[in-house]
Amino acid sequence: MGFLDLAAQNLGSPMVLFFVLGAGAALAKSDLAVPDAVARLLALYLLMSIGFKGGAEVAHNGLTAQLLAVVGTGVALSFALPFVAFALLRLGTSLSLVDAASVAGHYGSISAVTFAAIVSTLAQMGIAFEGYFAAVAAAMETPAIFSALAIAHRKSVSPGSRMNAHLLREVVLNGSIVMLLGSFVIGALTGARGLAMLKPFIVDPYAGFLCLFLLDMGLVAGRGLASGRKYLSPQLIGFGLLMPLASATIAALCTILLGLSVGGTAVLITLAASASYIAVPAAMRLALPKANPSIALTLSLGITFPFNLIVGIPIYIAMATWLKQG
Repeated sequence: MGFLDLAAQNLGSPMVLFFVLGAGAALAKSDLAVPDAVARLLALYLLMSIGFKGGAEVAHNGLTAQLLAVVGTGVALSFALPFVAFALLRLGTSLSLVDAASVAGHYGSISAVTFAAIVSTLAQMGIAFEGYFAAVAAAMETPAIFSALAIAHRKSVSPGSRMNAHLLREVVLNGSIVMLLGSFVIGALTGARGLAMLKPFIVDPYAGFLCLFLLDMGLVAGRGLASGRKYLSPQLIGFGLLMPLASATIAALCTILLGLSVGGTAVLITLAASASYIAVPAAMRLALPKANPSIALTLSLGITFPFNLIVGIPIYIAMATWLKQG
């Protein structure tokens, strides 16, 4: 399947269309809304479903050297990509040093919702991937935070930045990480038996809940663009579109020696190309209090997330297919 076919299939998928519906409703100032409590429940459900299925897959196939290699590669990517992002921001934009460090941290970490989207897309296309990627996604959440702080301290841009026990606790015990890893461990412990018990809850309704959650993400992204567009210069918009492609290219090169399937390659590329708008913003508020959070959030959620959801995922699947066929 060529890129144009992939793009057309992705654009016509229910999850993308529900995201577009939410974004359009927000920009049109509709009163359509998903209650906060429902949105949080949907997020927990998605993390639980992805983590549990990944753990059950590991229970079936066992702990392998490849799994450890892929986790290590994911951690290395998450740590290294903020340095690439920071260099691009300093060369191509007028962001202050502290804001550039903060934005760079967002682009080294991952988006759990983008992860859910690529998993769903691959399932719809019938493309298999290694089930342990829930653990890889969890491992890639936090290294970028430490890279952002290292950049800030090295450049001496933020005397108020701090890495203390409270921040470490916030990072390690971030709710999305705890839910994803916890569900992964439970899935690994209970295996096929546990998956069979929970299948009517965590497998069958997954696509519908994802659509509802992406409707809410569209509403959030649309409102963020409406309120935060004053921070978006053409150079920053360019960064928000080009950085995921740069990250995807770096990740694609890193997958060559890992022996991953086409689906697994696409997932790792997508994880690297995504940008955080949940875990990292919370950490940056504590660690870099002088950074403007609106800049990073508007970029990651308003520009990069829609780009990845609508255009990026077909590109990353095409890249993975080309790598495996080449």
